[in-house]
Parts: sequence; structure tokens; C-alpha cells
Amino acid sequence: MCGVATPMAQAEYGVSIKSDIPVIFTAVTDPAAAELANADGTPVGEITGTSDKLPVEQQLKMIREILPDAKTIGIMYTTSEVNSESAIAEYKALAPDYGFEIVSSGISSSADVSLAADALINKVDCITNLTDNTVVASLPVILDKAAAKKIPVFGSEIEQVKIGCLAAMGLDYIELGKQTGKMAAQVLKGEKKASEMNYETIKDAAFYGNTQVAGTLGLTLPESLTKTAAGMFDSVAQ
Repeated sequence: MCGVATPMAQAEYGVSIKSDIPVIFTAVTDPAAAELANADGTPVGEITGTSDKLPVEQQLKMIREILPDAKTIGIMYTTSEVNSESAIAEYKALAPDYGFEIVSSGISSSADVSLAADALINKVDCITNLTDNTVVASLPVILDKAAAKKIPVFGSEIEQVKIGCLAAMGLDYIELGKQTGKMAAQVLKGEKKASEMNYETIKDAAFYGNTQVAGTLGLTLPESLTKTAAGMFDSVAQ
């Protein structure tokens, strides 16, 4: 079985413990916190896979370069997702090093997003998005509300920049999928057991920017970032 994102991976592993079916997970931010791996990265059973752990420090450096006067960063997250709790903790630990304060807003379901976004936007200079499943599903709502107040929203991966986030020092989930597929192939071919393979993290994070969004916000993306970009977009995908 292949579990995509933390909640599904946890559910599949809970079932697989009673069988001989291995689980290969992907897009799990913190496998150890999700109890899908040991703290040293070794498997807890017949389960392994790939993590989409965010490059938090690189993201903070990028935000500071684009918004030199910003002081507060808002983050919305789902309180029941351990992957988001882990990312929030890392952001709060590193933010002071870059002169930022993190203002977080926890939600329990997609029904909370609209009101939470209204409240958060009025407290921050910008928003950065995680790979939180519930929040990502409602990202268009957040983007619309933030655009109306000229609040930049930073993404965490390429697709979020395509649909309207200003920029991201983020992930390419197609590449993460390929990396996961290679691990699954080893298990299917009998070359290794899942229990013999430590989980892996995404190998490369890169800069992605959206010039249309930047223009709407009255911003210019620094050449120091754009010249090494893995992807630049001049429109917003509908």
C-alpha cells in the first residue's frame, strides 16, 4: 500500500500491522512525530517512504529577501495534523533569527478557514503556507482574502505558486513521487524489505515565483532569487 500524506499513511499502517502488506508512504512531513518511523529514521515495522519536510530556514531567508520590512508571518494549520504541528514548531524556533514573529491560527476543519483567514490577515504582514492537507484544500479562499488586503501569501511547493502564491522555496511533488516509486519498486522486486529502508527526504528544494502575483502586490522578485529559479510563472492557473 502507498499512503499519501500523514493521515492516510497512519491509517494504512494501522491496518497493515495485522497483515504482511508493506506500506510505502509519501508526503509525510515528520514520520517520527507521526509514529511511522523512529527518531533516527529507522522503520518501526514494514513501513518506509519519503518525507516532504519543508526547508523552513530557506523559506524564512527568502521571505526576508522579498519583504525586507516585514515583521509578522501568519500560518494557518489544522490542529489534528501532527505534520503541521511539527512545522509550526520549527518556524517558531527559527523565525527570531530572521527578525520575524510567527502568528499561528489553528483550525479543526475546512469550515473554519474563512473566518480564521479574515482574523489572521488583519494581524500579519504576510502568510506562509504549509503542506497542511485541510488548509491546502482551501487555499483559493485564503488567496482571495489576502489579495483583497494586499497581503502576500507564500507557498510551500510549486503547485501553490501556480495557483496564486507569490513565491516558495519549495518542493516538486512529481520528483518526490518518483523518489517514492523507486523505493516501492525495491520492495516489490524483493530487493529489500520496507523494514530495512530508512525513510528519505526530498533531495532538492528550489525557488519558484509568480511575477503576475508580484505585480498585483506592487512587488519585484529579487534577481538573486529569480536567476536560480526552478520555475517562474507569469499567470495564475484557474
